[in-house]
Amino acid sequence: MGSTTITIRLDGKKALISDYAAAFGISVSEFIRRVALEHLEDELDLQAWEAAKAEFEAGAETISSAEIAKKYP
Repeated sequence: MGSTTITIRLDGKKALISDYAAAFGISVSEFIRRVALEHLEDELDLQAWEAAKAEFEAGAETISSAEIAKKYP
């Protein structure tokens, strides 16, 4: 996949972001890319957790560790 350019307005925060990226030896573009992808990953993880929790709560069946030990010696 080719590279795409996105323009963002930082409204006075460019120096803060530039300094932070420089402290870790990465470009501002790489920093923004990482932050955006990490945020998306966090959101997808949260959605998956919420769906799994709702499924569990809808028909929860719990098994004690003793029952599991009996079933799988």
